[in-house]
Amino acid sequence: MNTWDVAKKWHQMCAEGQNLECINDLYAENVTSKEMPGMPGESISGKKEVWNKNKEWLGNVVEFHAGDISEPVVAGNHFTSKMTFDVTFKDRGRQQMEELAVFEVKDGKIISEQFLYTME
Repeated sequence: MNTWDVAKKWHQMCAEGQNLECINDLYAENVTSKEMPGMPGESISGKKEVWNKNKEWLGNVVEFHAGDISEPVVAGNHFTSKMTFDVTFKDRGRQQMEELAVFEVKDGKIISEQFLYTME
């Protein structure tokens, strides 16, 4: 798959709530993931670790009130998408979140992801 194919499949799977399956299907074994400095999971490596981080985040969700994932924008071997969520968490209550997700693709797999957002 080329970058556009990966981006379209990523968008479709995430929009359908198949986040963990998306990691299984589209991520490289040596993927890296970066959050904003100082946040839990600020920088991790490995498909299993990224999967576990997502599983933990999803497990902390009590309710998804609303959310949107924009169509991906592709440039070379990168793509980005804007994500917005209105979520109630077990440990911190209801929050509205807005972030940019930036991905790098190599040999048909996501090799890095980075999430950019304002911390409040």
